[in-house]
Amino acid sequence: MRSYKMKYVSGYLSIVIALFISSTGAENVVYGQVGGTVTLPVLKQGSERVLVQWYFGMNTQPLITRNAQGRETIDSQWKDRLSLSKTDFSLIINKIRLEDFKSFKCELKDFWPQQMTSVTTFRLSHVSVQPVSPLLVGKNLNLKCDIEEIFEGTQRRWLSPQKQDPNKDPRVQIGNDGSLTVMKVTGQDHGEWTCVVTYQSRETYFNTPVTVIDLSPAHSQPIYTSVSSFSRLHLPCSFSFPLPPSWSDSQENGIQGGRWTFTPSPAAGSLTGVVQTLVNLSPGPPLAWVVNQKRGLDVSALQKKNLNLSLSKKGVTVGDRGNYTCAVEFQRDDTLKRVMRVEVLQLLTSPVPVAFVGQEVNLTCTLGQPLTSDLEVKWIPPHHSILLPLGSSPHPTLLTIPEATYGDGGLWRCELWENKTKLTSVEITLKIERVPVDVWLLVTICAAAVIFVLLLILTVILIRRHRQGVMMPRRGKRRFCNCKDPTPKGFYRN
Repeated sequence: MRSYKMKYVSGYLSIVIALFISSTGAENVVYGQVGGTVTLPVLKQGSERVLVQWYFGMNTQPLITRNAQGRETIDSQWKDRLSLSKTDFSLIINKIRLEDFKSFKCELKDFWPQQMTSVTTFRLSHVSVQPVSPLLVGKNLNLKCDIEEIFEGTQRRWLSPQKQDPNKDPRVQIGNDGSLTVMKVTGQDHGEWTCVVTYQSRETYFNTPVTVIDLSPAHSQPIYTSVSSFSRLHLPCSFSFPLPPSWSDSQENGIQGGRWTFTPSPAAGSLTGVVQTLVNLSPGPPLAWVVNQKRGLDVSALQKKNLNLSLSKKGVTVGDRGNYTCAVEFQRDDTLKRVMRVEVLQLLTSPVPVAFVGQEVNLTCTLGQPLTSDLEVKWIPPHHSILLPLGSSPHPTLLTIPEATYGDGGLWRCELWENKTKLTSVEITLKIERVPVDVWLLVTICAAAVIFVLLLILTVILIRRHRQGVMMPRRGKRRFCNCKDPTPKGFYRN
């Protein structure tokens, strides 16, 4: 009986307090945003058999009603935008419209033990945070949190996308009028900024999205790969965040062009320092990539729909060493670019990959330039090499086999390491063959054989001539007439 009386007295006092607030004309201020959601709080009080009615402005017809049995009725004009809390009598308004920023009234009628009515009024005040257009990285961001009706004691503050106080950032300036300026935005400024409005210890949050256009960060270290016809060189370049639809075409403030360029390094061995344009982005519409250099480039990833600007290339040579630049151009001569350096590991042998038993062989693992202090190589010889064991790393970049054996033939692998991270590796197959017959000895033998044959032929010729001279008959000596008046032979007339 005593608990019953206490419950009755408690409910009665709650209703009396509510009536007192209503009769004094005091309104509970709640801040809201167009398109947002707001809750007008009314705690549960009195008995379980309470009629709840919510009114808007000066209307006499309730917006929503919940009878003592729990059945709800909603005005058709507010359907799908109003609901009552399941735990108390609070009104939840979704998809707030500009015309909703007026007064709301809640009437509670308790029918037991006798009919009593309490009234609570609310003032829905308009807060607006104007959206901003997408910003290129490095531009300035300006936001403002406007309150249509500022009641005494109302405070405003901002939260960054990381939900932190931006006042600690030296780039940020916040004014007393709710304005916020961020100098030279970065990718960290991308996301939802929040204006927090505090009134009577109740906080309301108003979000506005900020889009920062930037390319994904480039590799802080070079891209390491190795000489191989099977290696694939991947050059990543993409936007940090999805672009708004209005920026995907060549429109105002949109993409106006772009390109990939290549500057060979001295270790590339050709056209050092000469900038080569690999592909160009034609502004269109539609946007299209045009290949300028036939270097085995794969441009299939350069798709307009996702604006993935990455390049790839199958088959790597030392000519791929150098700096690659991905650049995208926008209106007003704004350009975003990323530069990445490519280092190619190469394994050289001297002599060529075919050596002879007993011959000295030099193997060089190189990037075309001296290694920095944080890089080292690790050699992995064939299992039967005479150089095993090599000892702990780091190993020398130049490896010498004093006298090659058949056990030194096979697969040699050189790995490039940075601290405990393997960056890349390169392989070569070394052939060890039997020492061939000396070429000069062979030439001497052949020359001697030719001379012998020539002498033999000459001897035969001389012998034949000698024989022919012996077989030929001798002719007699011719006699001459010693007469005083020699008369020639023949017939003469007297």
